[in-house]
Amino acid sequence: MQQQLSHPSGARLVARRAAIDTYQAPIVYMHADCPVCRSEGFEAQARVELKLAARSVIATLHQVRAGWIGTDEAALSEAAWKALGAREGDIIDVAHAPVLESLRHIRSKIYGVPLDLVKLRAIMRDVAANRVSDLHLAAFVTACSGDRMSRSETIALTQAMIAVGERLQWAKGPVVDKHCVGGLPGNRTTPLVVSIVTACGAVMPKTSSRAITSPAGTADTMETMAPVDLDLPAMRRVVEREGGCIVWGGSVQLSPADDVLIRVERPLDIDSTAQLVASVLSKKASAGSQRVLIDIPVGPTAKVRSREAADALASALTEVGTAVGLQLRVVQTDGTQPIGRGIGPALEAWDVLGVLQLQPSAPQDLRERALVLAGHVLEIGDLAPAGQGYVLARAALDAGRAWAKFQAICQAQGGMREPGHATQVKPIVAERAGVVLSIDNRRIAQAAKLAGAPAAAVAGVAMEVKLGSRVERGQPLFHLHALTPGELAYAQAYVAAQEGIITIGDEP
Repeated sequence: MQQQLSHPSGARLVARRAAIDTYQAPIVYMHADCPVCRSEGFEAQARVELKLAARSVIATLHQVRAGWIGTDEAALSEAAWKALGAREGDIIDVAHAPVLESLRHIRSKIYGVPLDLVKLRAIMRDVAANRVSDLHLAAFVTACSGDRMSRSETIALTQAMIAVGERLQWAKGPVVDKHCVGGLPGNRTTPLVVSIVTACGAVMPKTSSRAITSPAGTADTMETMAPVDLDLPAMRRVVEREGGCIVWGGSVQLSPADDVLIRVERPLDIDSTAQLVASVLSKKASAGSQRVLIDIPVGPTAKVRSREAADALASALTEVGTAVGLQLRVVQTDGTQPIGRGIGPALEAWDVLGVLQLQPSAPQDLRERALVLAGHVLEIGDLAPAGQGYVLARAALDAGRAWAKFQAICQAQGGMREPGHATQVKPIVAERAGVVLSIDNRRIAQAAKLAGAPAAAVAGVAMEVKLGSRVERGQPLFHLHALTPGELAYAQAYVAAQEGIITIGDEP
């Protein structure tokens, strides 16, 4: 229930474009001496409703005491500007934001009170509509992290996230999908799996996320090769034409509340089990998927560190998936080291292209992993008998049909393009001869992020060794790739301060 407050006479300001990128968070800047601020009692961090013609947005107020903004003006961040469709000089109405019942539910959760479907739907409805401030979102995300959400709450959260967005249906079926829970740098199998299984006749409308805590998400990598910001009609046209797509989920408004939560999870570096399960499965159900393969990499420095933890996650995914009408197959895979060579959007894209084009230098571990996963997808989609999916997948890849399908999907999404290259490259070399005994996934990923990935698509890390590789003193272990000398130096300083990113010892 929301208490709608009317706009008082005179609560109007002239719109200005602040040209400040606040990501997806709408922000409004007003002078501290603004008559509207004084008359309405607005303070910094207040939530205010802005209206322009038929459009409205709830924004967080930042007060300004400098002279760059007039007392009769409201400067809008890029997110607020676009939401209102404003032009310079437009007159906007300003009022207190509606009182949200969902905030009471968030406060209840902070104190440990379980949330049911009705309460979670109220929260997700306001989250999807950007009515909840980032402060309250951060509190909600934190209160739900760890083991603070029961299985029944996780099911309700997933159902609530599905309910407040679009839900697609497809004429052909069964509709298949796959997802990796993450935590493994370079594991960019999705473009390969989509290309292989759609070349075999599967329907796979793949929506992917951008990076949350990693150097690249599938959408980030795919964007270096083709547009991913497709709306729902465009996505539907691509799938109907080619059988599949690889698009950014945030642009098609499937489970839109999840995209808002991800915005907050990213700076908090939080990716809890309940929210992971709800995020993954709400997106799959909303995209119209029916049968889904879940890949859980397991390793000492992966997101999932033990078989026991993987079993628990698999159980949660399966139970929640069943509750929302999905058939899941969960596989546990090797997560002891990065996959492929590249870590970062463009570097991973070059690996994908190498595998699709059957280049001799293509990373064979990425190829093999993609074939195994594609084989599972073909089997759950009834396109291959049990145990024969791998053979069918390999035939599609080796015959060039997967490469042809990938090019067709890229063209249907708006045109294929070539990933870029970094201008700043620095080798990180072995300090002694020996054998590579361990590779720390988390710290390799951190080095790639400090080099600028994923914001700088060409930035990241290019691996030169694998577990068991024999190296000589001074031999490159990996290369840092950056767009600017400053980012390169930043990443290099981090690597220099670490011990054990790559452990080299004597032969066993």
